[in-house]
Amino acid sequence: MMVRRALPPLSAIRVFEEAARCKNFTLAADKLGMTQAAVSYQIKVLEERVGAPLFVREARGVSLSEVGAGFAAKATEALNILSDGFAEAKGTSQETLAISVIPTFATNFLAQHLGSFQMENPNIAVRVEVSETLTDFSSSGFDVGIRGGRGDWRGLSSHLLIPNRYTPMLSRHLADSIGGVRTPKDLLRLPILSRSDPWWAHWLSAAGLDDADMSNDARQHFGPQILEANAAIAGKGVAMLTPAFFRGELSSGRLIKPFELTCQDDSGYWLVYPESHRHSQKIRTFRKWLLAATKDWRH
Repeated sequence: MMVRRALPPLSAIRVFEEAARCKNFTLAADKLGMTQAAVSYQIKVLEERVGAPLFVREARGVSLSEVGAGFAAKATEALNILSDGFAEAKGTSQETLAISVIPTFATNFLAQHLGSFQMENPNIAVRVEVSETLTDFSSSGFDVGIRGGRGDWRGLSSHLLIPNRYTPMLSRHLADSIGGVRTPKDLLRLPILSRSDPWWAHWLSAAGLDDADMSNDARQHFGPQILEANAAIAGKGVAMLTPAFFRGELSSGRLIKPFELTCQDDSGYWLVYPESHRHSQKIRTFRKWLLAATKDWRH
């Protein structure tokens, strides 16, 4: 028995979804290669089918009505699923996987392991861009991102890769400059990198040093862990780092971890991608590989 679906014209859906994204009919028309009049007509057709306004017309553009906002989310998801399905049917869905990744994860994990993913999946070409900026998936062209945070980004599927665990690390030469680091208090005799980092206050408190002076020094803020680690290797100070990222440096002796005390907060490194792309085969393949590759780091 044939199932009859009450569907509006796909062309109208495509125009509506772009207009909802742009919140401007003229801009949507430019992106679609249409006239503004044609965009307005397609929106009118859709509103007549729905039986309610999808946009609120304003002086400087348009905004989605309550009905339009709900419909826009579903339209985007449906078009993404249709696009992925068509690409798979056409045999091009696995041409390129574009990844946006933060610097420390890129340098200390992805660069060292991505080769195995590409060997296992030779039909997936990978493009990686390293950036601290949060990716706007609706306009950037990236398929997935690796972010630091709590995994609560709206509209994105999030999978925890590595929890944020941290402990002080430094060069052996710097430790020897004060006769060795035997107690947590010894660390305070040395330069502290990024002392305003809340991880420092948390770790020192756990070590019994609640009264340690960790007042801010704007000159000593390095940002990404990889930069702090390099400064620590050079003997410039003590860095608060995630040991899992620096196993090679620890095993080679370029860094030492003087204490077993390791703290953890509720943040971490996450694989993220739009919920509407969760059915993409290339994303599912990468997600499965990455979760397996980081499994030991979550324990």
